[in-house]
Amino acid sequence: MTTIEVSEDDISQAKELRDQFQRFLRGYEFGMREVETKISILRDEFLHDHDYNPIEHVTSRLKTPDSIVEKIARKGIEPDFERIRDEITDIAGIRVTCSFVTDVYQLFDLLTAQDDITVRVVKDYIAQPKANGYRSLHAIIEVPVFLSTGQLCIPVEVQFRTIAMDFWASLEHKIHYKFQGQVPGHLVDSLTDAAHAAGELDARMERIHREAHGTRPALPAPIDPRIVEV
Repeated sequence: MTTIEVSEDDISQAKELRDQFQRFLRGYEFGMREVETKISILRDEFLHDHDYNPIEHVTSRLKTPDSIVEKIARKGIEPDFERIRDEITDIAGIRVTCSFVTDVYQLFDLLTAQDDITVRVVKDYIAQPKANGYRSLHAIIEVPVFLSTGQLCIPVEVQFRTIAMDFWASLEHKIHYKFQGQVPGHLVDSLTDAAHAAGELDARMERIHREAHGTRPALPAPIDPRIVEV
């Protein structure tokens, strides 16, 4: 059995690279916390001042190191932290599930109107659903994080969707995972039909809610100037 000798310098460099990567990911964790706090404050204000909660639940996640490395290789990105920060914008992700489509747009407007939030990209798949029926409002925003070493601007992907949209997306993900992306045609058709049904359900529930609680503002116009086609 061959023994490979590893020098102290090699070990030291490996540890330094590990520490740099951990610091890099911590920045995203802190940025995600900042955005989560902003969303939590909006939810609490609605509850206390308006007696209404537009948010059903909020989830968040950080990409794993393996997932980041795979995406770096797939996109041909140089292994440089600044390039990674510029090119990979979904390392930190937050999903906000709302009751109604109106809530989605209102929360998006309130979050992105804050002075320290910069909007990089918006993909409005509610106004323009994907071909398979997927509907959601995606936004890449930047939030400042203040560390002992200075300020970092961290990109965070925020997805806004309704309960119906979230249910559909969860089912679609599970089916694609089960069939490893090779979903039978009849299931694809059924999923597309279900997406249309979910959209109709959202509209119907919105009307019922409006009738029960009074007129609510009309839906905002789609955010065309910042829509990016995938």
